[in-house]
Amino acid sequence: MVIVVSDSLQQWRVVGRVAAWLRLPISQGRLLAVAASHGFTFHHARHDTATLSLWLGEGENRLPGFATHQVGVAGAVLDEASGKVLVVQDKNKTKNAWKFPGGLSNLGENIGATAVREVFEETGIRSKFQSLLSVRQQHKHPGAFGMSDMYLICRLRPLSYDIHFCTQECLRCEWMELVKLAQTGATTPITSRIAKLLLYGYREGFDKIDLSMEEMPAVYSGLSYQLYHRELPASYKQP
Repeated sequence: MVIVVSDSLQQWRVVGRVAAWLRLPISQGRLLAVAASHGFTFHHARHDTATLSLWLGEGENRLPGFATHQVGVAGAVLDEASGKVLVVQDKNKTKNAWKFPGGLSNLGENIGATAVREVFEETGIRSKFQSLLSVRQQHKHPGAFGMSDMYLICRLRPLSYDIHFCTQECLRCEWMELVKLAQTGATTPITSRIAKLLLYGYREGFDKIDLSMEEMPAVYSGLSYQLYHRELPASYKQP
């Protein structure tokens, strides 16, 4: 490997390559020392493969870093007929505060899909995505392995109502009056704030609080993305 790496790096520098990537399976871990001797450093590792990189260009290393955030998503499931919202108390927490059910988004999973999945896994309630309500950014999150943390809360509409909550994750689960959740002190600060926002939308119209989702074509052929934004009023005239 030593000769191959040396020859390859020399050739890549001659032709003007600015970076080299090396992927090593865990079974070939003995080769890490060889790679390090040529200047390679760890970029990231996933499952059974470590990815190393080496900057070959001039000046400062401009290679992008690996993922810096984890994404958590919660679902505020509001039953508009009764004015009640689905809440849980997490198990094994120092404070058993009421909050919206949720969890971490999987790789390649859309925000709304995460909210719907997590709500069902924790409470047994089926629901449908309606809108994005808020985004929280937090750094030095103790449970994020040193990464930053994004936490998004979505508004969901219930498709079922009988609770069958996961006893491994939740201590309690119930449909609570939205007014009560907005007033109680037995909740987290962000849940209290979003409960008040949700109550305002419930009374005045969700169009005043919703960030709706629109599927948009990406500049990359055959791909798309989801855009979350406040919709313009129907009476607005385009310039």
